[in-house]
Amino acid sequence: MIAFLKGVLAAKTTAIAYIEVRGIGYAVHMSQAGLSKLPEAGAAVEVHTFLQVRDDGLSLFGFLTLEEKALFERLIGVGGVGPKVALAALSAFSPAALVAAVQAQDVAAVQRIPGVGKKTASRIILELKGSFDEGLASLFDEAAPVVASAANLQGTREALLSMGFTSEEADVALKGAPEGAAESVLLQYALKRLGSSSAR
Repeated sequence: MIAFLKGVLAAKTTAIAYIEVRGIGYAVHMSQAGLSKLPEAGAAVEVHTFLQVRDDGLSLFGFLTLEEKALFERLIGVGGVGPKVALAALSAFSPAALVAAVQAQDVAAVQRIPGVGKKTASRIILELKGSFDEGLASLFDEAAPVVASAANLQGTREALLSMGFTSEEADVALKGAPEGAAESVLLQYALKRLGSSSAR
């Protein structure tokens, strides 16, 4: 198994990063969010990888964090969800935001993933909610000490805005939030307050 690649970014497209490692070029499929964070061609890069083996060939998928990789692996384990949709999910949400949406059982939020309808969104929530409770959510906990609650609140507010909520909705949802909580906890708290009925 190829766990990670450390080399030089040769080039990138809107869907693939070409990474050269000791003279060998690897085509690595990545989310648009991940690709946008890569440096310019010629710079050193390191990505975590997942190798998919199929009868028609091999496909290599890359991630900038272990959280993204873990979430990708969980997503492709859901019936009807393939690598394309899983990468689209990582482009639409940060890992913490998607985990929070699943834990809050927010079908409308999960439907914001390109290519995901209500039926698939419901299946993702049904099949993943329990697995997050069993330990995957711990992958998204910050290893560093909790930063000031004001910074976490601001980060959560920005996440809500990126999900399509208005500034007013975000402020109302975060009112009374637990002080000092991590962003993933704050986001789950906010989504529960907003409820799927108020999702945009």
